[in-house]
Amino acid sequence: MDRVRADHVSIHKTTIAIELGDAQRAIAIGAPLDTSTVPVERQVRHAIETARALARWNRIDDALATLLDAEVIGPDQVRYHRLSRDLVRDILTRPRPPRLAVELSDRMGVRPEGLRW
Repeated sequence: MDRVRADHVSIHKTTIAIELGDAQRAIAIGAPLDTSTVPVERQVRHAIETARALARWNRIDDALATLLDAEVIGPDQVRYHRLSRDLVRDILTRPRPPRLAVELSDRMGVRPEGLRW
């Protein structure tokens, strides 16, 4: 199997792991993966999935850093994808959300449910 196909398989394994609730496995597969050989859309989606896993593992700073890195290469996809918007909304509901999360939420037009800023 060539490298690009192997990367696609690993990307799918990451998504499956997080959908099945296995954040630790999703992080183990997804975090070290070099996605530079796949299209930008796949890179960004993989970053969103990895960020979701990191957040579920309560690694909020790492999750946010992953989303911000993805925003650099695919800003519209990060800002408008339902999964990234849900993740940022979740981060905002935590006590003292990071300033970078608040700034990202402003760019996304996302607010935590029930709060009026």
